[in-house]
Amino acid sequence: MKIANPVYDTVFKYLMEDERIARTILSALLKKDVVAVEIRPHEYTNDNHDSLTVFRIDFGATIRDAEGKESLLLIELQKTWLETETLRFRQYLGVHYSNPKNIKADGQALPMVAVYLLGHKVGDIEEPVLYVSHKAFSYDNQVVTKGLPNPFVDGLTHDSIIVQIPRLHGQVNNRLDMVLSIFDQSRKDENDSRVLKFDDNAYDGDADMTRILHRLTMAAADADMRHKMNVEDEYFSAIEKRDTEILLRDRELAEKKAQLTEQKAQLTEQKAQLTEQKAEQKAQLTEQKAQLTEQKAQLTEQKAQLTEQKAQLAQKDEMLRISVKMLLQSGKTIEEIASSMGLEAEYVHHLAQ
Repeated sequence: MKIANPVYDTVFKYLMEDERIARTILSALLKKDVVAVEIRPHEYTNDNHDSLTVFRIDFGATIRDAEGKESLLLIELQKTWLETETLRFRQYLGVHYSNPKNIKADGQALPMVAVYLLGHKVGDIEEPVLYVSHKAFSYDNQVVTKGLPNPFVDGLTHDSIIVQIPRLHGQVNNRLDMVLSIFDQSRKDENDSRVLKFDDNAYDGDADMTRILHRLTMAAADADMRHKMNVEDEYFSAIEKRDTEILLRDRELAEKKAQLTEQKAQLTEQKAQLTEQKAEQKAQLTEQKAQLTEQKAQLTEQKAQLTEQKAQLAQKDEMLRISVKMLLQSGKTIEEIASSMGLEAEYVHHLAQ
């Protein structure tokens, strides 16, 4: 048996338009008895193909508990093939919170559950289906149960169910596994990704699953449906091509930015080296100038010392000259004076001039 692949938006829309099938799928996801489902306004949101890659259906589901009491629950189901920014999901949730139609007559907000059918994996989380439930805590981190659930608290928070379609690998261990098996992409036809292959007798005796397979079989045989699936393939191929080009461009820009950063770092390092060299040269010149100044001071001091020594010698010569003249006047000869004073006769003769 070949069925239409429900990851396609057009097929999923067609599938969920059947109220009984919608109840079957939502009951399995919520693990609750969904007795009635109503598609609310703004369903099938996916009208801006240039920027929007999320398909969304809003439900009002009537839930019956074990005691037979019924209550209304809002369900926002969002499905995407591509990795989508969290902001988009939050924007859709914001529409729910701000919609006055989701407020009951007593002023309390209807409780809500967000269901995400993802065509991609979420990090390293291996569980194909993830239930994210809120709890209330006291200041001491003790779980608060008294008085809960409470419509005021439930109206301000919501639980989430995240389904990682690539993590579905054909194992059926419970009711939810059975229902989600229709999304198992390991069943894709080798030659046509628009269809999945199932054993004709896979769900004998299960009327709900048989109805699902029958509706998807009808979709697979519908020419208009297959055409719309082809359009989706072309659209998502274009998106993937665009995203690949953007990724390559961003990678190239990142590489260029890294190169520029490295060049800037090198220039900064070179500038620092030049500054350091300039500082070293300036320090050397300053030191040399100080040395020259010191040498000049030493030379000045030496010159002063020589001048003083010259003056002392001149004074000594003058005293010797006076002594020589006095000795000559007393009748002493040049030779006698030179002998008595321990001087050269020639020098004594010079003093006598």
